[in-house]
Amino acid sequence: MRTTTAAATGPSLAAYIDGVRSGDRAMLARAITLVESTKTEHAALAQKLLQALLPDTGGALRLGVTGVPGVGKSTTIDELGMNLVGSGHRVAVLAVDPTSKRTGGSILGDKTRMSRLAQEPKAFIRPSPTSGTLGGVTRKTRETMALCEAAGFDVIIVETVGVGQSEIAVADMADFFLVLLLAGGGDDLQGIKKGIIEIADMIAINKADGDNVTRAERAAAEYRAALQILNPPSPTWSPPVITISGRENKGLDKLWEKVLAHRQALTASGEFAQRRQRQAVAWMRDMLNDRIMASVQSNPHVAARLPSLEAEVREGRLLPTLAVDEIMALAGVRA
Repeated sequence: MRTTTAAATGPSLAAYIDGVRSGDRAMLARAITLVESTKTEHAALAQKLLQALLPDTGGALRLGVTGVPGVGKSTTIDELGMNLVGSGHRVAVLAVDPTSKRTGGSILGDKTRMSRLAQEPKAFIRPSPTSGTLGGVTRKTRETMALCEAAGFDVIIVETVGVGQSEIAVADMADFFLVLLLAGGGDDLQGIKKGIIEIADMIAINKADGDNVTRAERAAAEYRAALQILNPPSPTWSPPVITISGRENKGLDKLWEKVLAHRQALTASGEFAQRRQRQAVAWMRDMLNDRIMASVQSNPHVAARLPSLEAEVREGRLLPTLAVDEIMALAGVRA
């Protein structure tokens, strides 16, 4: 009698490959679900799929977008995405969604916040729950980007939750890192960390419309002055500061011109290829860390001892460092 595994009940590897390469949105969505799955049999099939599609990846422009909640990220991406689709691009938006550490649930409301782009046949929006990962960026974001590239999307926008270390994580996997800010909130410079300014490829002051235009221009001047004393992320690119209105679609054409100019400048200097190479190595290291952690957690000796170790640490009876040493020893991993 032939047994049927969980992986065997879904599409075959060949069906996934053909579906993604042909740009089948439904099959792309299923492929992303496959790489997000934590089941062992799904993980094996997902890696075979990604390896098969590797030659079809790397051709998209990867744009990271961050900003504090309420800055207008989704509205801006919705308008920018529609502009790009109108000029012949295929746009994929990976919106990293916060996951509750208490309930495990996430909002996943990006398709309602990007209502126009969600209905566009040449666009694809995928909300990805963070699952509590460091920095608010799902562990599978890189794999999802690769699948979207293989499906023919030539612009991939990754929107972060705008909190924690998500900005750093997205900057490490994007070609261009855009920081959206607001004006008129008192001390305009207090709402952004120096580290975020240092990794920004461009700063855009959003909601520069109506009575807020003057305040936006003043804030832009302040940020330009601040950037003068910081080291830019590239020796061949000085991060510009512009004002935009995502809601009124003002300044978004200039924004995209800057993105293209950045790619052209870094391609000419060789930095673009070097950045992509660093991203590939970073992907490998992140996956290695994930695999090591998964291996340790799945070890039966660790699983049996872990609850009591956590209790001892929680109650202050055991130093966390010593607990980690014991876990590593139980897993047979040398420090």
